[in-house]
Amino acid sequence: MTILETERLLFRNHTLENLAPFCALEADPVVRRFVGGRPRTREEAEHRFRNGFLRPAPDRLGLWATVFKPDGRYIGYCGVYPHFGEAGPIPGEGALAFTLAPAYWGRGLATEAARAFVDFGFRELHLRRIVASVEVGNGASVRVIEKLGFALWRLEKIDRRSFYHFELTS
Repeated sequence: MTILETERLLFRNHTLENLAPFCALEADPVVRRFVGGRPRTREEAEHRFRNGFLRPAPDRLGLWATVFKPDGRYIGYCGVYPHFGEAGPIPGEGALAFTLAPAYWGRGLATEAARAFVDFGFRELHLRRIVASVEVGNGASVRVIEKLGFALWRLEKIDRRSFYHFELTS
């Protein structure tokens, strides 16, 4: 099922044919540097793939397979997923994520994907607030978030890593 399209990207449910490129993305130390800090083993990546990490909820909050339309390739996963607080998911709020294969960096695709999901989150999902967390040092992702008008909400240190938390309200 396709949920969303942009000029160059298509967002749809993950399929089994996405397993190998997903696992390659999760094992890539360049990709994982700012998303979890370490590459995942094949077993860890397969477990995430098969056990709901990439399965959007019925309300369409979740992470979607991202396909580069000009070549039809799976290039990552993007979306707005539930924003969790101490007591669980926060109603009316979502968290933005975009993870793309390095061969597709530097083309404006992360901005295109993020913009599409921010619009989708506010227009279709009726969210009142979308947050984004970016590890300090990930300047490319910070630039994407800032282009979309997110404001810095707070800075947090977790286990020797620091994160910027941004927010955007409808």
